[in-house]
Amino acid sequence: MPFVAGSLVLGVFLGGVAGGVAFPTLPNLGPLLGISPLLVGAILAINRATRLVLNAPAGSVLDRVGTRRPMLVGFAVMAAAPFGYVLGLDPPLGLSSAAVFLLARICWGVGSAFVFVGAFSTITHVTSADNRGRWVGYMRGGQSLGFPAGLIVGGLVTDAFGYATAFTVAGVAGLVATGAAAAVLPNLSPDVSGSAGLRAIPDLVWADRRIGAVGLVNFAVRFLFAGVLLSTVVLYARTNDIGFVGLSEVGASGIVMAISVVFSSTTTVLAGRYSDRLDDRAAVTLPAIVALGLGFGLLALRPTLPGTVAGVALIGVGVGGTNPPLLAYLGDISPEGDVGKLGGVYNAFGDLGSSLGPVVALPLVEVLGFRSGYLLCAAVAVAVGVLVVATLLGSGAETPAVETTGGD
Repeated sequence: MPFVAGSLVLGVFLGGVAGGVAFPTLPNLGPLLGISPLLVGAILAINRATRLVLNAPAGSVLDRVGTRRPMLVGFAVMAAAPFGYVLGLDPPLGLSSAAVFLLARICWGVGSAFVFVGAFSTITHVTSADNRGRWVGYMRGGQSLGFPAGLIVGGLVTDAFGYATAFTVAGVAGLVATGAAAAVLPNLSPDVSGSAGLRAIPDLVWADRRIGAVGLVNFAVRFLFAGVLLSTVVLYARTNDIGFVGLSEVGASGIVMAISVVFSSTTTVLAGRYSDRLDDRAAVTLPAIVALGLGFGLLALRPTLPGTVAGVALIGVGVGGTNPPLLAYLGDISPEGDVGKLGGVYNAFGDLGSSLGPVVALPLVEVLGFRSGYLLCAAVAVAVGVLVVATLLGSGAETPAVETTGGD
């Protein structure tokens, strides 16, 4: 089991590296390739929108045919996407660069839906309640570290060798991840007789309020972090003259985001391991949510360099401290034949929060200002804490009883 789970963590990390390479490179390509800023934004966002739609169906497929084949297809499609970026630099058959990049990013979204949901499903099946939190923490830690590693790799390789080389490196990383997955992924037999159909997903969620609560907490955390903080941190640094010696507000905001990611990844691993020691692993999420709220409160009330560093570190602790216990808790309470679908629901809530956050965040701080806007975010964290206390704490880990419908 440790070899399988560890190799899966490596595969998810390399997949994250390949995905992160796109972000420091694609925005700069817009003017060079004649792609409008609006289209560049669509290219960067289309993968997440695709995954948002496909998370639950991907989970249903994983429950019905097993995890190995869909995940291998997902890894292969993710590996192919960066090579699509290479084609986008000099598009064939009269296609536009924008069309090729959009198609490649859609492919990335399709592949990542099967990989990320499948990773949760596989980890859940090969672990027990005694060690599930630890391995979920490793998996989510690898996923969260892979993306910023890709940002660094993309920027450095592009500067040294050019865009095509950077995209090729990302594709090779994806191929290595595919090979690792092919070598170690077990052929988990699906429990078709106990699996509810895709149309039964709303019934699965409504049958147990804990499932809906886990999804809502994930939505709120991703909304506040990936949506609000990462969308506004550059403007926050500029408005409050937050900077490091020799760096502009853009460079300073990059360091600020890196601090948050480091604290998030570290806490992800620790929170997962610690949750295995508790009878009620959901209890780990409560201090994490408190840290999340305190972080936004500190940003609102202390817009200085020390206050900013401490604030984003607390937010990172809050993000990292919620994900592994929540996912492990979801694995504990999921019906055997519906782990994939409910993992897809969890990811869909998170992707929805990440996608909706930027749409709300920029107008929010423009109208209310950073002080009131971030205090409102702190209030959202308080509401999430109340939700955890009311629905998850002390509720046990019994799986819900749901009548399955059999087909889709």
